[in-house]
Amino acid sequence: MTKIGLRNTWFQVHKWIGLALAILIIPLCVTGAALVWDEALDHVVNPQRYAVGNGPALTPDQLATAAQAAVGTAKIATIKLPAESGAPAIASTGPMPSKTQGPAARTNVYLDPATGKVLDVANSRSGLIMTMHMIHGTMLIPVWGRPIVGWIGVAMLFSCFTGIWLWWPTVGKWMRGLRWRRHRNLDTNLHHLFGFWIAVPLFVLSLTGAWISFPTFFGPLVGENARPMGFSAERAAMNKAQPLGTTRMPLATAEAAALAKQPGSVTQIAWPTDYKAIWQFTIKPAKGKPATLAVDDASGIASIAPDANRGQAGIARLMRQIHDGTGMGIVWQAIIFLGGLLPAILAITGVIMWWRARGWKAELKAKQKARASAA
Repeated sequence: MTKIGLRNTWFQVHKWIGLALAILIIPLCVTGAALVWDEALDHVVNPQRYAVGNGPALTPDQLATAAQAAVGTAKIATIKLPAESGAPAIASTGPMPSKTQGPAARTNVYLDPATGKVLDVANSRSGLIMTMHMIHGTMLIPVWGRPIVGWIGVAMLFSCFTGIWLWWPTVGKWMRGLRWRRHRNLDTNLHHLFGFWIAVPLFVLSLTGAWISFPTFFGPLVGENARPMGFSAERAAMNKAQPLGTTRMPLATAEAAALAKQPGSVTQIAWPTDYKAIWQFTIKPAKGKPATLAVDDASGIASIAPDANRGQAGIARLMRQIHDGTGMGIVWQAIIFLGGLLPAILAITGVIMWWRARGWKAELKAKQKARASAA
């Protein structure tokens, strides 16, 4: 195949990937960009959750009592204590029965850590931010949503590769490709320039997105556990487990046992359930990484719990961090924010370019037909 023929082939691949996925790419990318700073967005959307007072925090036992009063007969299953000033404590009930894809719905109670005042009560699977998470993760499509999103990521990998091929100038040095006015139309210039600058970050985001969607394929390639993240039999059972109606040990006693084993500050607590009758405490020591302590509800014996992220170790965990920007710093977060917005612009400008091309091709055919008739 000649160089021109190969270029035309890549052009067709690039064009039809863009046209076929344009409607899906826009909501997928825009929600991904917004979710880079989902916590800041939650401050804007739900300011009542962050109207906390000053002063020392109540004990976890006191906060749990306040949360329990807000949910009635439902049982509190976890409580997350604020890691910084200005943040609420968040208590969650056990999972509600559900047939939908993903984690089961729970009732979240937002508390002022200083007073125990209930700031908000909400379903964990409702609200703008959760809807954006579901759009980005499954496109709101039951069962097949996650694989569809994964295949969109695979298609975007090819789009990045073919886009760079088509961006590369056919004559002269590659620096010519950085010129603004490569075409008389604004949308075409935007497509060429934005496509170049976002190609590498978009390739990384597409690869990590596909990795998250298809861990059983990518995991073995790097010698990691092929088990899908979050979908093991144990995790499925834990997701359905209900907190015990009555525990043998009070929360304060279990907390003291955990802190005796691992001194530090408690950041999260999980109640004993009908699946495992143990308390779990996430404790942040003065130095080093946080540890999870398991306290047997019957005996009160505390022990270091196995790593809760053992199914997401190594490369798989890194891929998720890269994809959502968690702990990756403001520079990378800004890059992936643009990596979410610019593909939406590329999709729109690509459709405009295709539609314009249809017009001038139809006009050209009409002129050729008129000339043939005249001859």
